[in-house]
Amino acid sequence: MDTGAIHSRQRIAQNFLLIWLDPNINESTDDHQNTVARLRNVVNNINIFTKPDEAVDFLTEVDGMKAFLITDDTIGQQIVPLIHDIPQLDSIYIFSNKQIQHEAWKKKWVKITGVYMDATSICQALHQAAKQCDQDSIPMSFVTVND
Repeated sequence: MDTGAIHSRQRIAQNFLLIWLDPNINESTDDHQNTVARLRNVVNNINIFTKPDEAVDFLTEVDGMKAFLITDDTIGQQIVPLIHDIPQLDSIYIFSNKQIQHEAWKKKWVKITGVYMDATSICQALHQAAKQCDQDSIPMSFVTVND
């Protein structure tokens, strides 16, 4: 087994987390369980909320980590203006089947990465964000060479 891959995965999990806010979520369905399993392939730390206030409280208490948020379009229209400027919030992923209607809204709020119609597209976008987040957290040092 490649221990470097395990170490990298653990380091990624410590750098960011995912908040999934959906008041209509039913955690007992197979569809939900499958979606969570797919998301865990990208992000180990998934925090699921059905109440916006609880999600906002959790987000404001996140310390030293970046947070990604998945929410549906209805609750997103209510919550995005309230949380958009929270520094820990890195990006927002809107789950909706009305993608075209939200393009202007996406332009207004720069942390909205897109409006996604299925879990596969959200997972792909999260994978790219996680990769970027991991690259941003790699420590670097510069050494000058004296002649």
